[in-house]
Amino acid sequence: MMSDNYSRYTVLIVDDEPSWLRAMDLALERTLGTKNLLCSDSSEAMALLARQPVSLILLDVTMPHISGDELLETIKAVHPHLPVIITTGLVQVELAVECMKRGAFDYFVKTTETDRIMNGVRRAFEMTDLRLENRRLREHFLQEELEHPEDFTGLITTSPKMRAVCQYIEAIAQSPEPVLILGESGVGKELVARAVHTAGRSGGPWVAVNIAGLDDNVFSDTLFGHIKGAYTGADKSRSGVIEEAAGGTLFLDEIGDLSPVSQVKLLRLLQEGDYYPLGSDTPKQHRTRFVFATNRDLAALQASGGFRPDLYYRLNAYRIALPPLRERPEDIPLLLDQFLDEAATSLQKQKPTVAAELVSLLQRYPFPGNIREMRAMIFEALSLHKGGPLKIAAVQASPGRGLDLPLSASTPAADAADLPSTIQYPAALPTLKESADLLVDEALRRTNHNQTQAARLLGISRPALSKRLKIRS
Repeated sequence: MMSDNYSRYTVLIVDDEPSWLRAMDLALERTLGTKNLLCSDSSEAMALLARQPVSLILLDVTMPHISGDELLETIKAVHPHLPVIITTGLVQVELAVECMKRGAFDYFVKTTETDRIMNGVRRAFEMTDLRLENRRLREHFLQEELEHPEDFTGLITTSPKMRAVCQYIEAIAQSPEPVLILGESGVGKELVARAVHTAGRSGGPWVAVNIAGLDDNVFSDTLFGHIKGAYTGADKSRSGVIEEAAGGTLFLDEIGDLSPVSQVKLLRLLQEGDYYPLGSDTPKQHRTRFVFATNRDLAALQASGGFRPDLYYRLNAYRIALPPLRERPEDIPLLLDQFLDEAATSLQKQKPTVAAELVSLLQRYPFPGNIREMRAMIFEALSLHKGGPLKIAAVQASPGRGLDLPLSASTPAADAADLPSTIQYPAALPTLKESADLLVDEALRRTNHNQTQAARLLGISRPALSKRLKIRS
């Protein structure tokens, strides 16, 4: 049974031994699914390459007409990036090593065991994929504009960090490899996953599943489906979400919460490319692009034994790390306008104007719940709003939310209604240094010890705040 699918690759096998040609052709087809070209006359190899582009060459060293080492030099001169794997007999190892110095990707001694050669071919394909990906990324990041900005209409942003994310998505969109999206809760991971699906232009369906809290049986049934009679109550067959998403994208959220048993099943699915519906002994091949997301630190989780390392690295084919909202304050005005539109429509209210100081205030709030928290905040504020411009008091007055939005004397257009007219001092006045320390402590408290945000509140630079904290310690 084929364990990998490299059907998009073509391998040229050059060898004067018919039995070896047939053996390699069969092994590559069965193990990797490649298309293969067979060449028993080394003098015809270059003409064949001119007619048919290939992904890799398996090249014998000792052949009549043109030897493998001579042919290698010609190949590398014309196709410098084409990987060539040398095959040789036991007595020709030194010559094979010399070929490595001349640019061969690897060499293997001919034996009846082909596993090592297949692994070498896999590594060559992975190197080719990595080189092509790096080239695509360079091309995309050198461009100022997105090729298809319409694919990202769901992402409301002017942030350079988010633009880089969109450029990366365009670069990887056509790859069938899985995508892992990392980020804090509420940053918009599902919206980014949808952008990956849209940019891929598969034309297939979008299916999203939150797998947090699913035990192994429910996880297996959800993904793989079952046949009639698979278990008590299974009175009819049901397709799993893998089949529902065939030809499209399957988004699995909260992948960091997957149980150890389910991790094994997911790893096998990604490695083998097939799966068994519950109760069935007939495998099915998946035709699905997988996108995963988590707000957990998977690297730390796998280091502590909570997540399988082999699955972790398998998921990391492409990784997108989303910045939290506090690192993209330039998006606050856009999001505020969008959420006010949505809230006004939902609540059947007129959309209010916004006081200038409110925008500035929101840009200094750390938003631990990110975009989700901001949306809930605006909906609640508008539901309590009685009329006139939406001011700071509207978002601070939400009962039960416990918000402690930071106020600053640098708030634009701040007036006596928003700031205290005096500060209450104790009988014994603190020194200037003590007052400064108290201000620093309060700024850190209000920003959950985010030094960048605290420095912004204090009106000083981040290095200046760091220096002050070092002196105190």
